Amino acid sequence: MQDAGSLQDAYRALLDAAATVAGADDPDPVPPDGEWNADEILAHVSLVSAATIAAVAGIAAGANTTYDNRIALDTWTIRHAITHAGGNAGLQDRIRGQAAALGALTARAALSDAELGTLVPARLLSHDTLLVDQPMALRDIVTGLAQAELPGHTDQLLALLSGRP
Repeated sequence: MQDAGSLQDAYRALLDAAATVAGADDPDPVPPDGEWNADEILAHVSLVSAATIAAVAGIAAGANTTYDNRIALDTWTIRHAITHAGGNAGLQDRIRGQAAALGALTARAALSDAELGTLVPARLLSHDTLLVDQPMALRDIVTGLAQAELPGHTDQLLALLSGRP
């Protein structure tokens, strides 16, 4: 990737926000109606990160792949991820490892520009709204994670501290 540092910076900011929320006077603040709590946000990010790693690894392996975030929005799957990771601290550790793996997989030596340009059938939803339903370059999927998905969830975590939506 041209700017793998921005992906690592986005993960670092998210993990810093998660640690801030976990270390707050109320480490489990109640989110506004319809929003996720800190563990649910982290589980969602972990699931999105895993899907991104799978897509990147698939392209590196020469396999056909897709990118679909719907499973990362599923309530049962989110709860399952929280349980299996061991809660907040486990989710933070998991995300830290996923960030390292994704950084290694998207490094310039790991994937060629042609591989990063591979079109991947993508379906992305947010709050039951279809955002993307078309092929996207793998590079754009990873860039979207770094520039939109992770910063958005970083803000969502920090909003829990102030009780703002």
